[in-house]
Amino acid sequence: MATVKNTSKKSTTKTKKTTRDAIVSAYMDYVLMTETYPKSVYKFCKEHKFEEQEFYEHFASFKNLETSIWSDFYSLTITLLHKSEDYQQYANREKLLTFYYTFFEMLTANRSYVLMVLSKYEMPLKNLEQLKQLRQDVKEFAKGLISDANEGKKIKALQKNEMVFSEATWVQLLFLMKFWKEDNSPGFEKTDMAIEKSVNTVFDVFDNTPLESIIDLGKFLWQNKPA
Repeated sequence: MATVKNTSKKSTTKTKKTTRDAIVSAYMDYVLMTETYPKSVYKFCKEHKFEEQEFYEHFASFKNLETSIWSDFYSLTITLLHKSEDYQQYANREKLLTFYYTFFEMLTANRSYVLMVLSKYEMPLKNLEQLKQLRQDVKEFAKGLISDANEGKKIKALQKNEMVFSEATWVQLLFLMKFWKEDNSPGFEKTDMAIEKSVNTVFDVFDNTPLESIIDLGKFLWQNKPA
């Protein structure tokens, strides 16, 4: 029978705290090695030799942990972008392209985990629940791009709608993730092509010159549809 942990501060012995990253790494390794998901926080902590209390200092549940991992992918992507001096000088179209290229490099580095958690449930909408924080992050990123672009436009009719563009960017990311999941090309080169064509299409739509890009994207998707 498990015993209640003593939380008093009588002991002066200092123990090394388990970091948030260590818990995330242990969870991802567990999922990949066992091809299943831990059901008990207590048992998971015991198996990885850290205290249950330490888990709850960082995460409320396994679902919360999964959501946080997606947010980490986003945060690491943004950190890498901001380290580039060239990125700061890019136009919005190039910034979004660079964001997608970097984000999908992050996903590819963790492809086995990503593919597994995206098929955790039989119902697709259930799988999307873990992306709720990522959705907020991506929409804020897109709003920032449009906000910067609108600052230079004094005529309100020429300004872009931040809400519409941010939601379109999120839908676009979902589409690209689905494409990436099914991409069997070397180095996922077709995903890179899909990123470029879809970003050009979105920006052309917002610039009111959509026809050529939409036809180009449609041809590409038809030629590269799953067998």
